[in-house]
Order: sequence, then C-alpha cells, then structure tokens
Amino acid sequence: MKIMITLIVLITTFPIVAQYSNLGTSGAQFLQIPVGARQTAMAGASIAYTDDASSAFWNPAGISQVGNVDMHFTNLDWFGLFDLNAAAAAYNLGGDNGVLGVHFISFSTGKIEITTEKQPNGTGRFYDAADLALGVSYARRLTEQFRVGVSIKYVNQRIWNETASGISIDVGTQYKLDFNNLTIAMSMSNFGPDMRFDGPDLNYSILKDETVPNSRLAPVKLNTEDFSLPLHFQVGVAMDIFHYNFIKMRGAIDVTHPNDNLERVNFGTEVSVFDRVFLRGGYRYNYDDEKYTFGAGANIPVGSTLFSFDYSYSVYDILPNVQRISLGVRF
Repeated sequence: MKIMITLIVLITTFPIVAQYSNLGTSGAQFLQIPVGARQTAMAGASIAYTDDASSAFWNPAGISQVGNVDMHFTNLDWFGLFDLNAAAAAYNLGGDNGVLGVHFISFSTGKIEITTEKQPNGTGRFYDAADLALGVSYARRLTEQFRVGVSIKYVNQRIWNETASGISIDVGTQYKLDFNNLTIAMSMSNFGPDMRFDGPDLNYSILKDETVPNSRLAPVKLNTEDFSLPLHFQVGVAMDIFHYNFIKMRGAIDVTHPNDNLERVNFGTEVSVFDRVFLRGGYRYNYDDEKYTFGAGANIPVGSTLFSFDYSYSVYDILPNVQRISLGVRF
C-alpha cells in the first residue's frame, strides 16, 4: 500500500514538461482509440495488469498469461459517426514455446455525400472511409517474473479510392514482484515507417497553356505528403491495494508519451467480488476532453469455459460520451 501511495505522489507531483503539442503530425489515428471495455473503464491504465487476448491492443507481453485459448471481441460507436470492431485470439503453444496471438481492428464510416463549391447541397455521389489493422503477436515468459511480447501489424487506411498502407511493430514487457502482485510494465506501440496516400483520384489532366489554342491536355498527378504513425510509449504499474476474504481492490497508473501530443497520466482502479463481479473507474489526466471513465464486468464459468462480459462508459466534456462492450471466451 505504501509503495502505491508513493508512486501516485511521485507521478502527480512531477511536472509534465512538454512545452508544445505535435497535434496533427501523425496519421492512422484509429490506432490510438482504446480497445477493450475492461481497460477503458480503468481509464486505460492497463499495460501492467492486462492478461488476456485483448493484451495485443495494449501490451503484447500480457498474452503470455493465456493458459490455453482466449478470445476477445469489442464493439463501440465512436461519437455516433464511426463504427469500431476489434477481435483478438491467443493460443498457448505449450511448454516453454510461448503464446501466439492474432488480432484486428476495423474502423469505418457510412456513405457520405460529396459536395462541391457549385453543388453545396450534394452531387448525388457518395464516398466512404475505412481503416484496418491486422496483427500477429508472440509472447513468452523469460523467467517466472519477467514476460515479454511483440506484435507485427499491417496498417491500411482508405478514403474513397485513395489508400495508404504500412507495417508497424509493438513491443512490451511485464515484470512481477513478490509484493501484492506488484507489476511494472512498459510498452511501445506503432513503431514503423511513414505512410503516404495514393490512388486514382489524384490523377488529373490539365492544359499546359490555356492561352494557346493548340495546347493539349497533359496528364498530371497530385503528390501527397508522408505522415508518421502514432508512435506511443507507455510505462505503468499495478498492484493489489486491498484484499479481504472475497473482496479485492486493484489500482493501476500509466504514464503515456505519444509522438503527437502532450504526456498524459491514466489512473484506474478495479474492485472484484469473488473474482466474478467487477466495478471499475478511472481518471485521465492532461487529456483535452475525456476525463472520467466507469464500467463493470462479470464472468461466468460453464464447464471448462469461462465467458466474460465487460462494459465501460467514458465521459467527455464536449464530444458525445462513448460506450464500449466487450466479450471474452477462455477455454
């Protein structure tokens, strides 16, 4: 308990010294949308305690704790404009061979009517946008206390007929100490080369010289600029704060450093009853709009299979509040 209090004091009193924000300098922003109702209910303070297939979205080292087979599904309506669906599965290879996982994120919007300066009310033509991330993860225990994991992801973005794609890597670790399940973790997400949009709508034909009657149309192509992936570095701690009979309380703190914004701090807590029913809450410090998060969860064993259901509610000051629903199955 004293260690957790000390960590909280150090983090909250240490100045966050970023002098400016690089907001808008990276693309593929859908990769920064938090996935998983359990983690988001605790404000995203999760990389030290995550331990199922959804760990692939936060810290790939966490899937090393999967004993056999684990599956995860998440759905959310992002501000009433976009649909996000995510799924992950992890399989223990047995022995000291580690755990192999796969995961994907799909982020899309419906059809949007095209407007122009001459037709501001619509042209009768429509476009849409969709993002996709497909990944493979591998994790294993190097010692009884130390776990490490890595993910390789294919990232694709599409706006109408223009696309951009690339490869990124996630790396994570978890180190567990023999004191109230105290775990220290680190993760680095979305490390990879820059991406660039390309597609047929960037092709045009123009007159070289409109003043010359015999001037012919010449093919040209618009060049788009490269953009970086949203590189994200995060460190965190989690531990059991209180444990009495069938009631347990866990706390977690994560400090995050994105390459396109200011440093932030996530605080989360979880209270469990019989390890079957869970109440969660959290606070996100130094975020522009989102601050408080809440949620609950439950799991039900059916034979050798464990089914879990989690719900989270994120409160925004200006934007619409966001609800997440996650389902898990563990064999």
